[in-house]
Amino acid sequence: MATRPFAAFEWVLAGRYLRARKRERTVSVISVISFLGIMLGVATLIIVMSVMNGFRTELLSKILGLNGHAIVQTFDAIPAYDAAAAAIRAVPGVVRAAPLVDGQVMVRGPEGATTTGALVRGITKADLATLTVVSNTLTPGSLDAFEGGHAIIIGSRLADQMGLRLSDGRLVPGAKLTLIGADGPVTAVGPTTRRKTYDIVGTFTIGMSEYDQLIIFMPMDQAQLYFRKEGLATQIEVMVERPDIIRDYVAGLRAAAPPGARISTWQETNASFFNAIQVERTVMFLILTLIILVASLNIISGMIMLVKDKGRDIAILRTMGATRGAVMRVFLIAGASIGVVGTLAGVGLGLLFAANIENIRQGISGLLGVQLFDPLIYFLSRLPAEVHTEDVVLIGSLALGLSLLATLYPAWRAARLDPVEALRYE
Repeated sequence: MATRPFAAFEWVLAGRYLRARKRERTVSVISVISFLGIMLGVATLIIVMSVMNGFRTELLSKILGLNGHAIVQTFDAIPAYDAAAAAIRAVPGVVRAAPLVDGQVMVRGPEGATTTGALVRGITKADLATLTVVSNTLTPGSLDAFEGGHAIIIGSRLADQMGLRLSDGRLVPGAKLTLIGADGPVTAVGPTTRRKTYDIVGTFTIGMSEYDQLIIFMPMDQAQLYFRKEGLATQIEVMVERPDIIRDYVAGLRAAAPPGARISTWQETNASFFNAIQVERTVMFLILTLIILVASLNIISGMIMLVKDKGRDIAILRTMGATRGAVMRVFLIAGASIGVVGTLAGVGLGLLFAANIENIRQGISGLLGVQLFDPLIYFLSRLPAEVHTEDVVLIGSLALGLSLLATLYPAWRAARLDPVEALRYE
């Protein structure tokens, strides 16, 4: 009985072998467990990889959107910072060069509120307007009041911590914040702290708790006065067209920067952070792959039991003229179909879950009454997910490959079964 490979009768026979009857109930249960294992393994891998991709993309966009792609600094301060910024803007590929005055302070709210640390950034109104991660999220939504001697803009979480925001997100009337610096006037008893109270004219929400709680923006001239940097800038923040190849811009930036300036790229300052994310992503992939591997091993055990149960059928097929190749293909189809269907179901479930991950998180948080993925711990105020096609293809191919490999040995055993030996004890 010579037939072409993967003929219709081979598919029909494989389908009948997978359907449960009383004698093959155990085999069917193992097949269902294998299917569920592969489906959940594939879905979990897609969800985890998507969340890790989302975390990396979201953190990268927040960090680079606020801190710039490169920082130009000198040993002390930059005197002619306007000319230096103009020279840097002339470098091909540079889209923004903003002089800054930064410094660390302690902040105190009204009526003895909690005292905490903060980072002040002195910046011009024009440069702050180009910092879209801040200007597009301002409450109120205008920079008109960001001028004069007492105007500052703070993060939304810092405003909440100091009790300066109402429940609807608006600032309390007359919201003020006292900044306390270490570099105060020198008296007869030694140096004192520098204290000054500022009017809060707006709040911003980047979506990254670390920045929303620590950053304060102050007009450039006032920051120079507060930190005793009149006519100086502490750094120039640079943004380029292609931040992924920021190292290609370093030579041009160094040539345009003031003598003795140091260029720090985002890849250098955040290398340990993003390397840790990449290592965690790789480890999670390897660990979760074990789920698919275990499910594939279940396919081996299920198919071996099926071969033993179908020994008489195999012997009859062989005596009727079926080739060893035909028998092998029957069991190959039976085992591989579990992996194929499980993989497709897992891909669908994983994509569906990844597309609604934030809604699911909010639903579980509301149901349990607890905050899942606290922004203070995970930095971000929402749970991002970003599906990459290459990840889905890799995971699907891995599951299909392991399923096929798991099926080869039982199918080979079925093909090697001696019809005489199989029928001897029937």
